[in-house]
Amino acid sequence: MIDLFLPCAAGAEALLAQECKRVLGAKTRLLSARGGVTVEGDERTAMALNLESRLAQRVLWPLAHGAYRHEQDLYDIARTVRWTDWITPQQTLRVDTTAQRSPLRSLNFATLRIKDAVCDAIRETSGERPSVDTRSPDVPLALHLTSTHATLYVDTSGEPLFKRGWRDARSAGRDVTGEAPLKETLAGAMLAAAGWQGRAEDGPLLDPCCGAGTIAIEAAQIACGIAPGLDRRFAFERLTPWHDQASAWRALREAAKARIHAPSVAIFAGDVSFRMTDFATRNAERAGVLTAALKAIEFKTADALQRLPPVERGVLVLNPPYGERIAAKGRGAHAGGGDERVAPREAFEGGGTPASFFAELASHWKRHYAGWTAWVLSPEMKLPSLMRLKESQRVPMWNGPIECRLFRFDMVAGSARG
Repeated sequence: MIDLFLPCAAGAEALLAQECKRVLGAKTRLLSARGGVTVEGDERTAMALNLESRLAQRVLWPLAHGAYRHEQDLYDIARTVRWTDWITPQQTLRVDTTAQRSPLRSLNFATLRIKDAVCDAIRETSGERPSVDTRSPDVPLALHLTSTHATLYVDTSGEPLFKRGWRDARSAGRDVTGEAPLKETLAGAMLAAAGWQGRAEDGPLLDPCCGAGTIAIEAAQIACGIAPGLDRRFAFERLTPWHDQASAWRALREAAKARIHAPSVAIFAGDVSFRMTDFATRNAERAGVLTAALKAIEFKTADALQRLPPVERGVLVLNPPYGERIAAKGRGAHAGGGDERVAPREAFEGGGTPASFFAELASHWKRHYAGWTAWVLSPEMKLPSLMRLKESQRVPMWNGPIECRLFRFDMVAGSARG
């Protein structure tokens, strides 16, 4: 057994620890720390977490650890690994470096020293050295530096785990407007924080500002029991020491496929833009949640400020727009497209996101969504004041570099101010 490390978005550590317990069993030994979770396990553990985790960014397998002061120390740490077990001269590698309070002046030079250590070790035994491939390496390595210690990992995931495999490759991970979409791992964290697990008792779910459809698709896969990594490949499938794990990996995938089922709860989504609703629908089709057997999401083009509840009670989960696309339908921009983003603080202070939108949205909810629970992700810490609502819960979350809060509002008719 070794200690795997699963990095995640800041604020999601406790949620990831709970997820690991669900995936691996309640007796799993783990430790939650800032920036991720350490899990005791083996190759099968790493494969299961790659396949099943919705919140982890990667699954990292430790190779070497030690104190350092200079770049040469990093080279010496890397040379303690028996690299002939991990890579051949015909294979490629890449090294990604992250750091917290590292005294080194250049992380690029730190990365270079790790690469040199690997290539020197292979060349000494074979006379040849592996090449670097920055896009799709056979052996992706991750170096993490604290102020005093360095840890070198093999990245068993390869592509980050938010890449579920359903986004259109032609969009290069961006939505049709050219803006970066909400990552699937953050959508999963929002649903986990809301306690929504796709069970009948969790109630129907609605995202009225669905943008590219990320929250709704993530919810639909949860409701249908679709493992998030079922439709993608992983770096561990190419790692030489893991070749004898092929049958175990096939068994995990087959078991995951056998768990897929029709949803027991309804999921609704939409955007004020026909184009965005169509784009989200096509994403959902690629994600496998709109098959004839599943039909897990009902999409509808509608203005968030006018859309009536599709059912009597349910849960609203949304990442509302905080840029130009905020005004109600017919007023220039629109109130849909929650996956589109601009710098949030400037948007609020500079008038890019009028407070009237949130006040109108809250009024609409109070008139028509009494009995619903709303979970709203926003970088605006004063959102409850803007909405003239009293939050019952606020969960810190980060949308990339943007500090946000996930606010819970329990809707009642009339004013909900404290």
